[in-house]
Amino acid sequence: MKKLSLLSVGAAATLFASSALSQAILTAETGPPGTVPFTAMTTLAEFAANGDVADFQVADSQTLTNSLQNVAEGKTDVSGAPLILTFLMSRGAGPYAKLGKDAGAELIDNVRVLYTYNYGGFGLYAYNSASVKGWDSVKGKTILNGPPRGAALTNSRGILTIVSGADEGKDYKGLQVNWGQMAKTISDGSADGMMLPITFPDNRITRSLAAGDITLWSVPKDVWEAEPMQKYINSPGTAGISFDLKDLPPQEGLTIVSEDGIWRSPTTVAAEVVNKSMDFDTAKALTATMLKNVDAFLSKSPIMATTNMGKTDPEVSGLCGAVPVKYHPGSVAAFEEAGIEIPDCAKP
Repeated sequence: MKKLSLLSVGAAATLFASSALSQAILTAETGPPGTVPFTAMTTLAEFAANGDVADFQVADSQTLTNSLQNVAEGKTDVSGAPLILTFLMSRGAGPYAKLGKDAGAELIDNVRVLYTYNYGGFGLYAYNSASVKGWDSVKGKTILNGPPRGAALTNSRGILTIVSGADEGKDYKGLQVNWGQMAKTISDGSADGMMLPITFPDNRITRSLAAGDITLWSVPKDVWEAEPMQKYINSPGTAGISFDLKDLPPQEGLTIVSEDGIWRSPTTVAAEVVNKSMDFDTAKALTATMLKNVDAFLSKSPIMATTNMGKTDPEVSGLCGAVPVKYHPGSVAAFEEAGIEIPDCAKP
């Protein structure tokens, strides 16, 4: 096995390189350290370098809304991308409104999927000393609900509306800050509660416990089973995640509330995406790298255990339906050689 070296090449970039100096370097963009997209991308980079598949120059802490567009325009080779963003780009909507529908549809046609995974979940949480005491107490409060733009903010707003009946601007004040400021904003009391993406364990919650005990609320069972939430978790780029809370190790200072001990929440489904111009062999080798090492991906960090890495069932992968992107032909070949079926609706 080649020796892996990690070299600082910029403010937010790391070079994952083998000793095979002739290997091409793929540029990649991902989210901040400690998150699912960061762990997924850097694990791929590590195994790809060690396997002499490719070397990666990874820029972290990126806004994936912009990263997806960079891949579509051929400026970046690989990026994490919440699938809701591919839908919005295809419509020239949301953060891509300035592109317009025609340009957005043209751009998203350049994007292909290597494999998918989910980001963990979404939850409402607050310090025990705060005024938010559950889903029914957010009205009139200030809720930290994500960065200024992107899939996390869109989902946080939508979920809070379904569960609590509260709309931002009308019923509560939304507070948005960049990811790098999130932990500080949680702990400094700027918000009464947080409606944010979470993992198990969650790095932001873990850091914030230093300022006091926290309660995290699961989506109530009756709300989960009702039509609005079921429709939501079947919307583009979204799926449902549920598991027994007894499977989680206890965390001092954190109380997770569920009436029956089952965690339920929507999850953002994402993918590692590439430009359709990526050659067949490279896309196949990158996907095969994940498949050969999927157990290592899922155990790389505790937050990865519930991510459904590389699952191809559309109900889990989030592909097909209104999501416009499909697998790269090389990725399809890697899955099929591993004996994993790709549904026709997800093939290019």
